[in-house]
Amino acid sequence: MARTGLYKSEVKKARESLLAQSKYPSVDAVRVELGNTGSKTTIHKYLKELEEEDGGSTRHKIEISEALQNLISRLSSQLQDEANAQVREIRSESEAKDQLHTEQLSVLHTKIEALGNQVRLSESTLLLEKSAHHETQITLQNETIVRHTLMQQVTDLNDRLAENETHRQSLEEKHQHARDALEHYRQSVKEQREQDQRRHELQIQQLQAELRQVQQTVIIKQDELSKLNQECIRLSTNLSHAQSGLSDELDKSQRLAQLLQASEQHGKMLEVQLAGKETLIKEQNDQAIEITRQMKSLSAEIHGLQLELATAHAKLEAHGSISVELREFMSKTKINALVE
Repeated sequence: MARTGLYKSEVKKARESLLAQSKYPSVDAVRVELGNTGSKTTIHKYLKELEEEDGGSTRHKIEISEALQNLISRLSSQLQDEANAQVREIRSESEAKDQLHTEQLSVLHTKIEALGNQVRLSESTLLLEKSAHHETQITLQNETIVRHTLMQQVTDLNDRLAENETHRQSLEEKHQHARDALEHYRQSVKEQREQDQRRHELQIQQLQAELRQVQQTVIIKQDELSKLNQECIRLSTNLSHAQSGLSDELDKSQRLAQLLQASEQHGKMLEVQLAGKETLIKEQNDQAIEITRQMKSLSAEIHGLQLELATAHAKLEAHGSISVELREFMSKTKINALVE
């Protein structure tokens, strides 16, 4: 509330106090110095009179001070606007980079999870293949044992076949000897009969006397001949049985040879399957190594993105610090200008 009876000396004192404080003695400043009392019109009138008394020098200083203040104020506002624009731009870029880094990290985490699932699937497949490989090796060992057993059986059968062949040859030789003996006996009997016939006329009496003896001898020889015939028949039967047994052994040998050939083919197939399993295991090991390398590369890339994100945050903080320092510098510049 304005008071009545404001004196020019009071206005002069307040004006001089403001000038001593390097403040511009405006109407409002003087009124504040007076305790917010007095009419602004009265204060303005007294200030104008005091300026006229000072010869206008103070007014010139005041005008220059106001121009500097306006210039500094405009510069400060412009610098503040530019700093705010830069800060907004940096903040926008940082937020965009943060969003991009977040998306990239999400994609990388998804890739890592997919690669982890793929690695686990590869490890499970690898375990299954190793188990199948082990079973295949066991089957191959069993087939090898069976093949060796069959080969041993074939060898034994070949030995028995050789023995049967030797026995057959021996039987044929015995049979040939029997036939030769029979033929020899027949030839002897024939010669004996011819001699008897030649002697029949000359020694008929002796032949009659010796007829019984000759007949007995013939009977004996016939018995021997019958025995030889029976022996020949028995030897022929044995030879037939031996040939039948030899034929059976040859059939068995052929069947075993076919079984051995089938076993060898099956063993070769198992060896081919085993080689395929080993190749597949090697490919899966190479794939697991490649996936591990990709995971290491993605980890390095994530680390690089994290470093870029930290760098962007550091730049944002640095720009914020620069903006604060600029405000403080502008404030100090304004105060120094007022002091000067």
